[in-house]
Amino acid sequence: MENKNRISRNVKTMGWASFFNDIASEMIAPLVPIFLTTVLGAPVAIVGLIEGIADSTSSILRVISGWLSDKFKKRKIFVVVGYSLSTLGKFLLSLAVVWPLVLFARFLDKFGKGTRTSARDALITESSEVENRGRSFGFHRMMDTLGAVFGPILALLLLTIFNNNFRSVFLLAVIPAIAGIIILVLFVKETKNNHSNGLILKKIHWRNLSPSFKIFLIISIIFALGNSSEAFLVLRARSFGLSVILVIFAYTLFNIFYALFSYPAGILSDKIGQRKILFISFLWFGVVYLLFGLINRSFYIWLLFPLYGIFMALNEGVGKAYISNLVPSEQSGTAFGIYQTSIGLCAFFASWWAGLLWVYIGVRAPFVFGSTLALIAAVSFLFLEKTKKLVPSNK
Repeated sequence: MENKNRISRNVKTMGWASFFNDIASEMIAPLVPIFLTTVLGAPVAIVGLIEGIADSTSSILRVISGWLSDKFKKRKIFVVVGYSLSTLGKFLLSLAVVWPLVLFARFLDKFGKGTRTSARDALITESSEVENRGRSFGFHRMMDTLGAVFGPILALLLLTIFNNNFRSVFLLAVIPAIAGIIILVLFVKETKNNHSNGLILKKIHWRNLSPSFKIFLIISIIFALGNSSEAFLVLRARSFGLSVILVIFAYTLFNIFYALFSYPAGILSDKIGQRKILFISFLWFGVVYLLFGLINRSFYIWLLFPLYGIFMALNEGVGKAYISNLVPSEQSGTAFGIYQTSIGLCAFFASWWAGLLWVYIGVRAPFVFGSTLALIAAVSFLFLEKTKKLVPSNK
């Protein structure tokens, strides 16, 4: 008898591809805001603008690429092309001498992410049993985040070797990114699920989406409007005078906890339901973000970064598993795209006005604002939990 708790070879392979890609991405991520503000002399508001544009670009493309992957019944090509574009963006970042070039490099990197993400999540859905989708998405998130643990550590070592030459680190980040592409091309397979249904996809209409999906989308939008880029966590650590090395250690600590809790969170969500875990994640974020705003000593950074990592583990993979149970698998690319595009557009505004709040009100303001919206989302999600008739019965 087939073990329904088994993670498929496709999911494991995509996990390894994400592992190498995230090593590359996270070699860069904690350095970009520092590179912009210290090497290129860009103000914090520009950091928010760049991260906002990059994230929104990624998200706008997700609904398009997700819908196209459903329409053509192909997933792998979108994933490979997406990773390839992101690798090119990382290479261009190493050439940046003014902040508009950083903007273009980040735009291309996130363009690739937007191209691949919905199709990849749909492929994970199709490569998993319904009963273990939380486990599958949790495993993928764990592998992805393990790359995010090694990436900053590798960046730290390279900064030491190259005497704080940021561009050298950006250039060397291309190597693990290429390794991830090779794994995808050679070992990831299309699934038969994609080809077995004769569904003809129509234009996307709001009225055609399930009530449960619509309500979850609205609640997630409320939450996302206060969830600014992680660049602001890096800048918050720097605001206490922490060195670049200590900031990278804090960022690495965040990713360690993110990786450690992602797989267990996915397994737990299969057992007790994704809704319960997601409610806890919204509430958790609200408290942690508020503390980021209220702290007045650098000591607390070493507590809050790990706690933020636990939030990510509770939210990211579990949210995708939850969505996968709200829609038919043959429409999953479109559904993931709608969700991720909506959240990403909100992320643009969240990062943009977080930068403005930081500059014109104070460093605490973005975190207090984000915490408030998260707590509103948590209360709204609790109401959804009680509105049983709008929620599917499969957890």
